Amino acid sequence: MRNIKLSYYPYTLKLKHPFTIATNSRTTTPIVLVEIEYDGLTGYGEASLPPYLPETQMSVQEFLSSIDLSRYNDITDIESILADIDKSIPGNNAAKASVDIALHDLKGKILGVPVYKMLGLPKKGMFTSYTIGIDSNEMILNKLKEADKFKILKVKLGSKNDRDIIETIRRITNKPIYADINQGWSNRYEAIDMCFWLQTKNVVLIEQPFKKNNIEDNEWLNQRSPIPIIADEAVQRLEDIDRIKNIYSGINIKLMKCTGLNEALKMINYARELNLSVMIGCMTETSCAISAAAQISSLADWADLDGNILITNDSFEGVSGIDGMIIPNGNPGIGIRKITNLSLPKLV
Repeated sequence: MRNIKLSYYPYTLKLKHPFTIATNSRTTTPIVLVEIEYDGLTGYGEASLPPYLPETQMSVQEFLSSIDLSRYNDITDIESILADIDKSIPGNNAAKASVDIALHDLKGKILGVPVYKMLGLPKKGMFTSYTIGIDSNEMILNKLKEADKFKILKVKLGSKNDRDIIETIRRITNKPIYADINQGWSNRYEAIDMCFWLQTKNVVLIEQPFKKNNIEDNEWLNQRSPIPIIADEAVQRLEDIDRIKNIYSGINIKLMKCTGLNEALKMINYARELNLSVMIGCMTETSCAISAAAQISSLADWADLDGNILITNDSFEGVSGIDGMIIPNGNPGIGIRKITNLSLPKLV
């Protein structure tokens, strides 16, 4: 194909606060930003690479360097292109997601419509949660002030201070809470006690309580918990759903885990067939990936799309939010605009 160019460059996102979960803590997140230029239009994509996942900026760039988009006859045939790219090299899910997002953005711009409309979906707002990492009581109170306009909180648990964290929050607000354990619990009996206690604290779901490979305890807890138990680390792609369908009540779908919008839609449809609940989640991301996920958030039960709110150096403007509600802006593609006053590395 003539006049097609794939470019990419590394970028480091800076977090407003140290981000601590049950297994690690960090102040930055490396990403790779992608651009696909065609016929005077540019589609934008992104690969977010938190350190607990296997990909790096180097591996993403090596993967992207192997892709030749000029060999495809129709750049708008996203399904065929992504299927071919997916089978080229195993893994590299975030790298593949960056291409998926850029192709959807580009196709929407070619057609002159937002991606949600291109996919036959409504323009519907979803309230996103605001994430509060494990921290001191003082810092948690400060973060609650920042989260004042948000209707829902996502609280990281999995430490010895879980009850104290929740009690600190409940002294200030009774907003619904999504509790994300990040595989931090280890004792099933303590966990079930926590589930019943958390229910009294207006906690509406619990993500990934035990290690993802601990099938027995996750299933045991899900069968007894008064709160839905949602798989996060335990489910990456469509092929994983059959393995976990009887273990959890729902799944958290993230574009960076599942290779992008194309597979995310398939996962949502299959989850519904199995009566599994669906959360649309994110990593630490710019407004590029968040705006992409927002295009399909109307299909989910819950949205956790605050990754761009938690950083200080977003490189895009995109999805709009009022009082914690995310809603696509209706512009073509994923609806983003590149911020040009940032100092970025030269495109590869």
